[in-house]
Amino acid sequence: MGSRAALTVAKADQGTPPVALVRRARAANRELALVYPDAHCELDYQTPFQLLAATVLSAQCTDVRVNMVTPALFARFPDAQATAGADREELETLIRSTGFYRSKAESLLALSHDIVTRFDGEVPGRLSDLVTLRGVGRKTANVVLGNAFDVPGITVDTHMGRLARRLGLTVNEDPVAVERDLMALIERREWTLWSHRVIFHGRRRCKARKPECGACEIAHLCPSAPGAKVRD
Repeated sequence: MGSRAALTVAKADQGTPPVALVRRARAANRELALVYPDAHCELDYQTPFQLLAATVLSAQCTDVRVNMVTPALFARFPDAQATAGADREELETLIRSTGFYRSKAESLLALSHDIVTRFDGEVPGRLSDLVTLRGVGRKTANVVLGNAFDVPGITVDTHMGRLARRLGLTVNEDPVAVERDLMALIERREWTLWSHRVIFHGRRRCKARKPECGACEIAHLCPSAPGAKVRD
């Protein structure tokens, strides 16, 4: 199936996805599992709150940079109670190098206040609760659920969205729509690991500007690869 045809069936489908897309998605997941057997969340954390805070800081910032910042941040403000009472200027100083530090500080203060006042200081373990925290969307919530609570979730960041479209698994740009499409293709038990594997691949091989298609381990499954002749 060519890339145009793959995208057409993905776009046209509004219910059960075509069997070909399910097969392609699951084959990609199996092969990425072999390429990245140790795929994992690359943010450093010890508690659900620390993962939540680190994920907020990771917006428009590399995980490497966030991991450089969080040791000092968590030493000073280790939990929701401490962060909710933080001095804004001090908090901004600690996270300045992650970029957009004023808005990130606002989010950390607001979500910490919500956790303290509405959830007795503990990060909730349900998606429906997490997304009610100020500054927390589905992407952040799924990171926390999948890694801190072992609740399967698909994390749709820029890497996931880009690879899902290149693989012809979705034509959607909206992250919620991409998440919905992928949930129908990948087994639920694999959602979190699929997310890690795809993100690893997006960072290391299928890059935004210069994808390394010639060396890509799943190019034979990708209708976007040069000269692709994908057979579903």
